[in-house]
Amino acid sequence: MNSEKRASVFLFFLVHFFLVSVLLARQLDFAPYFFDNGPSSSNGNMALFSISEDTPIGTHVYVLNGTDPEGDEVQYGLDFEKGSTEYFKVDPKSGYVTLIEELDREEQDELSVFVCITDGRNKVIETIRVFVTDSNDERPEFQNMPFVIAIPEDTLPGSSIYKVQAVDKDMGSGGSVSYYLQSSPTTKFTIDGHSGVLRIKPGETLDYETTPTHFMTVIAKDGGGKLKDKHQVMTSTATITINVIDAQDTSPTFIGTPYFGYVYEVSVPGTEILIVYAKDGDQGNPRPIHYSIVNGTDGVFAVNDTSGCITLLAYPVQLRNELYEIKIKASELGPNNELLDHTITVVTVRVVDLNNHPPTFYGENGAQNKFEVTMYEHPPSGEILRGLKITVNDSDQGANAKFKLRLVGPGRVLRVVPQTVLNEAQVTIIVEDSAAIDYEKGSILTFKLLAVEIDTPERFSATADIVINLLDTNDNIPKFISKYYIARIPENSPGGSNVVSVTASDPDSGLWGEVKYSIHGSGSDLFLIHPSSGIIYTQAWAALDAEVKSKYNFYVKAEDIEGKYSLAEVFVTVLDLNDHYPEFDDKFLEKTMIIGAPVKIEAVDDDAESPNNVIEYSIMKADPDNIFDINSETGEIKLKPYIKSMAIVQNITKQKDCKWSLLVQARDGGSPSFSTTTVVNIDITEAIKERVIAYFLGLSKRPATVLGIFSCIVGIIILLTICISTTLYCKAVKKSRINPEGSYIKVVRRHKP
Repeated sequence: MNSEKRASVFLFFLVHFFLVSVLLARQLDFAPYFFDNGPSSSNGNMALFSISEDTPIGTHVYVLNGTDPEGDEVQYGLDFEKGSTEYFKVDPKSGYVTLIEELDREEQDELSVFVCITDGRNKVIETIRVFVTDSNDERPEFQNMPFVIAIPEDTLPGSSIYKVQAVDKDMGSGGSVSYYLQSSPTTKFTIDGHSGVLRIKPGETLDYETTPTHFMTVIAKDGGGKLKDKHQVMTSTATITINVIDAQDTSPTFIGTPYFGYVYEVSVPGTEILIVYAKDGDQGNPRPIHYSIVNGTDGVFAVNDTSGCITLLAYPVQLRNELYEIKIKASELGPNNELLDHTITVVTVRVVDLNNHPPTFYGENGAQNKFEVTMYEHPPSGEILRGLKITVNDSDQGANAKFKLRLVGPGRVLRVVPQTVLNEAQVTIIVEDSAAIDYEKGSILTFKLLAVEIDTPERFSATADIVINLLDTNDNIPKFISKYYIARIPENSPGGSNVVSVTASDPDSGLWGEVKYSIHGSGSDLFLIHPSSGIIYTQAWAALDAEVKSKYNFYVKAEDIEGKYSLAEVFVTVLDLNDHYPEFDDKFLEKTMIIGAPVKIEAVDDDAESPNNVIEYSIMKADPDNIFDINSETGEIKLKPYIKSMAIVQNITKQKDCKWSLLVQARDGGSPSFSTTTVVNIDITEAIKERVIAYFLGLSKRPATVLGIFSCIVGIIILLTICISTTLYCKAVKKSRINPEGSYIKVVRRHKP
């Protein structure tokens, strides 16, 4: 009895000792930790680590390093805040940290990173900051673009007129900006290199009448710095447009001088002799003109102070001279109608009485009926066609030499000055509609200049052709005939296959009208475009596969020689071809069929689109052939409806194991169609047997369960062995104490012969 108690106590303490050892081992399991080697180290926990923004992607930038107190193997991890960009990845075993995204200090100069270390049981996570250091990768950016300045033409030399400002986002010397103007021998301006203040050069003056607009190129340059281990200086350019505001510094100018007028014997008081016309020389801000007679009229002529019309005040018989030279003054009117700057011209008036000469047009070499001029398209409105030297004359006197001038041609494109002429005048043709003078609409403009007498019965007249030969300018951008191009190309097309042709036109002439095509965008890697024909074709090495990618889109640019361009978008669809055979899944080829329930086989076609990847199933061969049906769409195989028990199956076949092999075909719907056949082995059974088989077959897929069951069985056997051995031992000890001699005698007796 005591031996049993001692054995039980021994067993009790043994179990408790084992449990206490396990508990102590668990309590002494310490967490791993990182080495903190400081911010200047390249290994440790990455705390306060700094990295340059121009570090190439794929660079090993750091090594996470730590240990476990128990010496267990550790693994590393790295993560970022949810929704933020993941810039690094770490190898969990070696701890190597690799840059996987491009850095930009100007966008984000500090990164928050979660690093972790684990021994498989304990996991330590630390939040660290990584600092992104600067490199000289930013160009100076001009502020307040565009630079358009308006200054009066009487601004003093040396005056500051504008401050150009550019900002560089880099730090240090790379963020400092200096300025200078692109050199030009005729520029009237200078810029302070540090402040960007633009001034008129000392000794230089502005003149609206000579140059109403100035264009300059300003360059902003940073102080330079390191970029990818090289010294880099970045610059930017911008155009400054300076519009000169006209100041009142130019006297009026008479148009169409010299002036000639005539008085005829049939004229009466109030008859219009001629009209003089003057305009303010300051065309940017012209003032009204006031006309007046200075002298030379003897009181027989008057001028309208606003229209400049000179009229007769007396009958011709009262005129004492055959020739009058009248001085006409044209004065600018101030805001309060005060007379300001003025100019004087002489009008010659002759007294005549016969009409025997028609008007005649004269050029530099005598009488002409055709005048030609060559000029650039789109001259500014109000510009005089200075290439035309035309004089019109009527040799009669008085009213017989009075006629009107008129231009016949496209309406309101040009106007002629003067419109009424007496005897003789210089003909001036002025631009009214700049947009209508367009080379692309017609390289030649033709007008008829008419001179028709006004107050004569004969109404003599003359005509002259005005021919304007236009020179082209680059005033148009290339334009595609469509904003979008949609193309389709079969997959597996050979490299260099044509995809689509794009077309853009530039109506300008010569080199300005030549269009160069280029291709842009992330989806254009597999395509090229012919720079002159616009034909888009695949790269020589390109392999188009609809199963990999079937949609591409990118942009094409049409650009002229001066960089004017337009864009169009191209959408390319890769058409699927039937280039894959159906393939059966091997795990579906061995089947156990329960009577009343179907089994399913499955095949996959890797083509991208229907009907190429749509599969139709059929049974090609079965012996006997009246046992199974198959669903052509799903691949489900089931027994024919009349087979409802194993007895019926055994009546059909002599095979006791009830196993069939079927030859099944999978055919796709492509053209041409591809098919694959396979043998499916089917074992027909009833429900109860199937469940037992399924259970044991299922165990093969669950090794952990099998291991658990085996461990339990081994444990039970060991425990039973211990218990039986202990019980037998206790009984033997008890028996020996009760009858020790008997045992001895029995033993001795057994050994007697």
